[in-house]
Amino acid sequence: MPVTAAHIRKTLEEYLDAHPDEEGRLASLSELLDGSADLASRKEFRGHVTAGVILADPSGRVLHIKHRALNRWLLPGGHLEAQDTSLLAAAQRELTEETGIAPSDVVPAGHRPVHIDAHLIPTNPAKGEPAHRHFDFRFLFRTSADVVELQTEEVTAAIWHSADMIENDTLRSRVVEALS
Repeated sequence: MPVTAAHIRKTLEEYLDAHPDEEGRLASLSELLDGSADLASRKEFRGHVTAGVILADPSGRVLHIKHRALNRWLLPGGHLEAQDTSLLAAAQRELTEETGIAPSDVVPAGHRPVHIDAHLIPTNPAKGEPAHRHFDFRFLFRTSADVVELQTEEVTAAIWHSADMIENDTLRSRVVEALS
């Protein structure tokens, strides 16, 4: 069964229970959930949900990938697919697709996202996509495995960095705390 609006709402509510100070920042996501938007569809250009991974190794380093289309170092993740049964499962699928690391080689640090990021994606004329917003539900995973094979259609490189190198201040502090 694909990811439903009810599942997205429940995950968001669990997140906001732990981080009530973020309710205002994520109000636009709540408003879309209150409407008729299919936030699991990448064709919903008012905004849609994506799933991301913070993958930490035993020494506390975090995996970053170089995204081909955006030409930036990012955390693994991407759009939801029809076969995804949860946001956590979508994050794990994206990690495996982009890095080749098997699901059996990673362990989620919990079932609630460590962070939900809302960011703008620029217009992509090649895909016929206008600028739109991603609501990225980011989950922390641990592993002792290394990258097996990059998905070269989307990823050009991978590197392990100290968790202190995570750009987003809130995410960085939560990951550093979780790993200590």
